[in-house]
Amino acid sequence: MQRSGSVTLVGRTNVGKSTFLNTALGEPLAIVSSRPQTTRDPLLGVVIWNDAEIALMDCPGFHKPKNELGTRMNAVAKDHLIHSDVVLLVTDIEPMLRTGKAREVNTQKAYAEELEILADVAEDRPCVMLINKVDKVRDKGLLLPLLSAIGQIRPSASIVPASALLRADVERVLDVLAPLLPEGPPRFNSETLTDRPVRYFAAEYIRERVMNATAGEVPFAVAVTLDEYSELPAVTIIKATICVEKEGQKVILIGRGGQKIKEIGILSRQRIEGLLKKKVHLELFVKTRKYWRNNKSDLQDLGYGNQGGDSLPAPQPSAKRGCS
Repeated sequence: MQRSGSVTLVGRTNVGKSTFLNTALGEPLAIVSSRPQTTRDPLLGVVIWNDAEIALMDCPGFHKPKNELGTRMNAVAKDHLIHSDVVLLVTDIEPMLRTGKAREVNTQKAYAEELEILADVAEDRPCVMLINKVDKVRDKGLLLPLLSAIGQIRPSASIVPASALLRADVERVLDVLAPLLPEGPPRFNSETLTDRPVRYFAAEYIRERVMNATAGEVPFAVAVTLDEYSELPAVTIIKATICVEKEGQKVILIGRGGQKIKEIGILSRQRIEGLLKKKVHLELFVKTRKYWRNNKSDLQDLGYGNQGGDSLPAPQPSAKRGCS
């Protein structure tokens, strides 16, 4: 019996949604960092699991927005949450780690955001709850009171304690998701890994390196646009602009003698070459766009103009399996 459908990954920021997607795909497709709100756009990753085609949609983490960009990110996540076939709510044990004991966690308070998310999910929509980062606890017995309490949030949902870093754990989650999908033939070509074009990942991988190389407000104030993307037989030429909001951020990003931007360029080029499997010539420029995160025109220009969309975007030239 064939099954195929969409699974939306939702949850708070920094709970491991993108890590889960990468492990499920076996490819480091989504960018990851220790910073919250790293994921800004929904990212599709197609997983073939036994007789099922699972279209995993990694969404921005729900958070209390401080600007227009944050508001739009929440709107995008909510739209996919409503329209998917199955919901995978990803949370973690960080509240327990902060207290040190599961019995001391006020679940209703600590997981209030999860309750808000589930309020938008119809009762008859299949839902799975992934409790991530359990590898951080040596005595797994400490998790039992917490798992029981979380289970009260959505009694009908399957609960899977796991580490999104471990392939075996992620496979257990896929085993739970696959039977919940509707019956039907595959919706994508067997070689399709994602529907995002390669240009999208080039910009994202540059932003990832910036986020991991800077601190303070700089990572959140960064957007990347591609000015040129030329595929030649022996090399791909990419010219990109890194936008920040303040002149001080620009100075930090460039670094003394241009050393910081040089390091970012080298690491970004290596990451993109890993995706393309060919030589890349990369040039980076830095530009200030004052307070672009609250400017609707700038958001549109920088690619953050759309709010929501279908749960399965229309296919376009994209990354194939084995290309990243």
